[in-house]
Amino acid sequence: MNFLANWRIYLEYLVMLPGPTNVPERVTRSMFTHMINHRSKDFVKLYVDTIEKSQKIFDTTSDVVALSASGTGAVEASVVNMVKKGDKVIIPVNGEFSNRLSTMLEWAGANVVRLTTPFGQNATFDQVKEAFDNNKDVKAFYVVWNETSTGTMVKYLDKIKDLTARNDSFFVVDAVSILGGEEFHMDKWGVDVCVTGAQKALAAPPGISPIAVSQKAKKHMIANPPPTFYFNMARYFKYYDDSKETPFTPAIPLLYAYREALDIILEEGIDNRIKRHRVCSDALYSGLSALGLSPFAKEDARSTVVIALNYLEGLDDKTFRGTLSEKFRVLVAGGFGELKGKVFRVGCMGEVNKYHVMRTISAIGSTLDMMGYKTNPEALKVAEEKLKAL
Repeated sequence: MNFLANWRIYLEYLVMLPGPTNVPERVTRSMFTHMINHRSKDFVKLYVDTIEKSQKIFDTTSDVVALSASGTGAVEASVVNMVKKGDKVIIPVNGEFSNRLSTMLEWAGANVVRLTTPFGQNATFDQVKEAFDNNKDVKAFYVVWNETSTGTMVKYLDKIKDLTARNDSFFVVDAVSILGGEEFHMDKWGVDVCVTGAQKALAAPPGISPIAVSQKAKKHMIANPPPTFYFNMARYFKYYDDSKETPFTPAIPLLYAYREALDIILEEGIDNRIKRHRVCSDALYSGLSALGLSPFAKEDARSTVVIALNYLEGLDDKTFRGTLSEKFRVLVAGGFGELKGKVFRVGCMGEVNKYHVMRTISAIGSTLDMMGYKTNPEALKVAEEKLKAL
């Protein structure tokens, strides 16, 4: 099955990872500018503009901090600033990143109530509700919205505030890999802390990880400073409130890039962007399934920004992804932990479009053919039909 029509378009890598993802040239170019003083009017203008645009992405009027750190750093900041020894925290665990977050919470001294489900599935809302019923002294509910290790996504964030309102507990969302690719309303949904990463669905380079904080959570953080210097959020709030600056030297070129990525999102329109992600995701699921591959996640739990697929019997992970990269210059991710060698993962985020979808399915189909697996020559047509919704 030879889906390839023009080799010239394959000169550049197509990054279909669960992050980092393809960065628009316009965003890359924005970093090539003169350096500025982070204690200057120029920086204040850059940072305020960046924060105000970030608020639109989070759909909040509350504080946002553009932290110079990895997504993991931002997640850790959400833990050490919110949780104290002995605090009871409920968290669904169904993959590598939710397990990491629960471990961070335990290291912070929390009494962690894990709602553990098999990989590829989510804890149901009823299970979460039952956990709240059985733990009336809960301090916070943490959730990894999009579990990239398994290709699952929680789909009841809008209902959680009814549970946290019972005892005024906090609602914390790890949206590192999905904000900007799916619908999110921080204030409307009663979220107290939400963290994300610039390098995922926001389509900027790695290194900036925004954190949005409700007024309730802000007061809590200020009143309960953590035993850490760099990740002490109260410092960031004070510097911004006093001078619209950051307490430490930020990654200024990355802030330029992140702001440019936000401009692109707002120009497209958030609703249009979400629709594009959903349509491309549907096309990838349909086209890759037509090739003969099966999604790892249960249908009701599947992510719209990361597609995890089971390997065909006998298909070697290293050989498959190596061929896909070397011959067709398409990058996808393997599994890790207990899923290493069992699944591969395709990102559907950021600038993902019709061309990305078709090239990815084409390359995967051709790779499977080269490795001796029979595939469906109609797979591209299946995907193309779904893409007509754009």
